[in-house]
Amino acid sequence: MDQFRPTPPNSTPLTPLTFLDRCATIYGDCTSIVYGNTTYKWSETRRRCLQVASSITKLGIRHQQVVSVIAPNIPALYELYFAIPFAGAVINSINTRLDARTVSVILTHSESKLLFVDQHSVSLILDALSMFSSNTHKPMLVLITDDGSPVKSNSFKCSYDSMVENGDPGFDWVRPHSEWDPITLNYTSGTTSAPKGVVHCHRGMFLMAVDSLIEWSVPKQPVYLWTLPIFHANGWSYTWGTAAVGATNVCLRKFDAGVIYDLIDKHGVTHMCGAPVVLNMLWNAPDVKGLKNPVKIMTAGAPPPAAIKDRSKDVIISGGENLSSVEVESVLYTHTAVNEAAVVAREDEYWGETPCAFVSLKAQMVGKVTEKDVTEYCKGKLPGYMVPKTVVFKEELPKTSTGKIQKFVLREMAKTMGPIRKSRM
Repeated sequence: MDQFRPTPPNSTPLTPLTFLDRCATIYGDCTSIVYGNTTYKWSETRRRCLQVASSITKLGIRHQQVVSVIAPNIPALYELYFAIPFAGAVINSINTRLDARTVSVILTHSESKLLFVDQHSVSLILDALSMFSSNTHKPMLVLITDDGSPVKSNSFKCSYDSMVENGDPGFDWVRPHSEWDPITLNYTSGTTSAPKGVVHCHRGMFLMAVDSLIEWSVPKQPVYLWTLPIFHANGWSYTWGTAAVGATNVCLRKFDAGVIYDLIDKHGVTHMCGAPVVLNMLWNAPDVKGLKNPVKIMTAGAPPPAAIKDRSKDVIISGGENLSSVEVESVLYTHTAVNEAAVVAREDEYWGETPCAFVSLKAQMVGKVTEKDVTEYCKGKLPGYMVPKTVVFKEELPKTSTGKIQKFVLREMAKTMGPIRKSRM
């Protein structure tokens, strides 16, 4: 049976890039991207991606070299998730919220050869590049603008729009030699140490995209709103997944609750993703009208208000009882005055540890709620040992650049408070 082993005619390397070829054939005349007054069809999106890929190769980028991009959720970033690997390169999408030092570390470590820069990140990138050592190669720069304005700085090789215009629409994109070839390089935000890189292969991203669609039961041609930063774990693979189902990608440059509700209403959004902090902002937005139709939401990255799953470091041991900090948080979030809540352990001379709740209140409730109000509320919904013995009000809880509450910062705050003395509640 050896003659039935995989050969090129019967075994093609798995890659999510093929989703775009298929989508342009099946859904070619259907809307692919909506951004303000700009609209593209899937056939146009594929053509634009091929043109950019062609221009990338003309700049001398070789197979498996790293090409970086720093941009918000705009059409160019979505297109680059196909265009960069179409050229045989590896895409590295950088968090727009990072500081110059961290960006400099990422660009140096990745040995990025080409960097696409959104117009609002120019100063950040120039600062990051100024931190390079004299013998470190700097990547070529390409400027991304919303209005297609020409490049006016000598720092930039060209503009993104010129790469589209001058590229070859008939470019034969570079297929991976193996499905284990790298397609993307991601980095952590570096909030507790230097950023750590993770390489994903074509096979992995193909399977991730398909699994994500199946898990969420995403139908054909949904309307997907990009509330999740694409730089965040490759948009949880929906950068490629939306092409697999012929979705309409509704892009937006900046997160704003009012704009999001307007886009949902205007375009009939059916699906969106976001971290719990995003959902919390939408939930607390003032003067919000009811939705005409349901919107399916996927959330991850940090425990949402209703979650009860926990991690070992979030377990508080009080008087020999293990309690879930996330379960306490889920109760705090049901209080009508609470905007954000996080619970950590505080040393207690009697119980060993007791829950310490850090809470930010909704704007209209600041000064109207006391520590006692919060503890009394929790007593009616939690066992006594789970009720926070300490409540600290903060204007805003500390967060990472991706919006996650920094519990390690809160743990240090609780530690500096010292132990609770003779607590027998």
